[in-house]
This record gives sequence, C-alpha cells and structure tokens, in this order.
Amino acid sequence: MATIRIPPVLRSSTDGEREVEADGSHVGEVLRSLVAAHPQTETQLFDGDGELNRYVNVYLNDEDVRVLEGLDTPVGESDSIVILPAMAGGCQ
Repeated sequence: MATIRIPPVLRSSTDGEREVEADGSHVGEVLRSLVAAHPQTETQLFDGDGELNRYVNVYLNDEDVRVLEGLDTPVGESDSIVILPAMAGGCQ
C-alpha cells in the first residue's frame, strides 16, 4: 500500500488523519481508493471529468505527477504520495 500524506486543509474530510494508506497500481487508483474510503475528498481532488482539479498538486516521492505520467504514474508499495492544494490570494 502507498501512503498518502493529507494536507491540513483536507484533514476534515479524512477524519483528521495526517496519513492514509491506500491500494492501487498507479496514482489515479490510489487516489480513487482514498475517495472510496473518504468520499468528501472527491470534489476536492477531482473535476467533473475525473481529472485532477487544476489547483491540486500531487507528488509521488517528491516528483510532480504532472511531469511524470499524471494519474497513470505507477506506484509501488513503499511509495509516498503528497497532496498539496495550490494556494492563491493576496492584495493587488
């Protein structure tokens, strides 16, 4: 099982868990496994077409999956996935 690190902003959707273990052979399956266990995360992670929301960054072992194979990036049992929602805001 891969380990998913949950950012503080999503922890209310994962019962306060900082890390969650999830099954899957690629990033998309692992994230869908997270959604199956914690349905509230679905709209925070995915858009209506099942793709990652554009403001969600996902890293596999410190590599942005968008520069790898995206949701099809293979995942091993000892791999770590980090979810980082992009932050925006400020004054103009």
